Amino acid sequence: MPNVLGYAEVRGGELRKIALETTSAARALADSLGGEAHLVLAGAPGAAAHAGALGEHGADVVIVTEHAGLAPYNPEALTALIADRARSGYAAILVGASARGRDLAPRVAGRLKAAMLSDVTTLAYEGGTYIATHPTYAGKVHATIHLTTSDAPAVISLRAGAFSAVSMPRSARVETVAAVGDPNAARVQVTETTSADSRKLDLAEAPVIVSGGRGLKAPENFKLVEELAAAFGNAAVGATRAVTDDGWRPHSDQIGQTGRQVSPDLYVAVGISGAIQHIAGMRSARTIVAINKDPEAPIFKVADYGIVGDVFEVVPALTAAIRELRAKA
Repeated sequence: MPNVLGYAEVRGGELRKIALETTSAARALADSLGGEAHLVLAGAPGAAAHAGALGEHGADVVIVTEHAGLAPYNPEALTALIADRARSGYAAILVGASARGRDLAPRVAGRLKAAMLSDVTTLAYEGGTYIATHPTYAGKVHATIHLTTSDAPAVISLRAGAFSAVSMPRSARVETVAAVGDPNAARVQVTETTSADSRKLDLAEAPVIVSGGRGLKAPENFKLVEELAAAFGNAAVGATRAVTDDGWRPHSDQIGQTGRQVSPDLYVAVGISGAIQHIAGMRSARTIVAINKDPEAPIFKVADYGIVGDVFEVVPALTAAIRELRAKA
């Protein structure tokens, strides 16, 4: 049976949003192939608790491996585990293209000597061929790639946020398997992890992102962006490269070709002109709202909704309106 194998990312003991997106994408592809969706869930003892969530999003089988050596990211141990399972017969292997997935997917492809599609935003299977879309040239071109393979599974990494996490409940069968070798004996060992402010919503996880650019004129004016994000209640704050280079915001907030690539449900661009390097990092958002006083700003070409006006007048009014709506809800 042409089954699909996916990797469900766990970080810090928590199941990542991209794990659910990968699960739903594996379910959809498995349905096209006429097979099942199997998800690898590997982490420290206790990781098995997330198996139910994977079943809720379409997994037929959850392959659980628990080991203390898998608590931090362990590329060698995970590569060995996924590749070993893949050899039992799978049509495709799906990995979310997070920071971890971009490292892991090519390792798995190399171990299996398999063809790979990287950072795709759409995926289909027709007549024995995988058909995927991959943004290139800083997002100015979306290439359609056809891959036909019969002697090894296709390894496919999925752009974060490009595939929806959809509720498709299954009574997933849980298989517990041992790690391949000793994860503690891996040549690469993570000795320390430095986390960002845990009170901040991660850009990759946020359903709403409010970003600011040079149109805010001064770093102290970024409070307008922060207040708007706070009004939504489930929003993260992002920034352009120019803003982070000037020290207005930390570089971890940068969105764009050389920063974070995000795909939230809603992206609000405040005082951002729309340089192609920035657009490359956010154009896959489901809904884009742009606020800029220049009606010719390039950001309006990719925005679903545009507000031409002074950000110092528009943003406070928008913030007040959102607060009022939430208070009535």
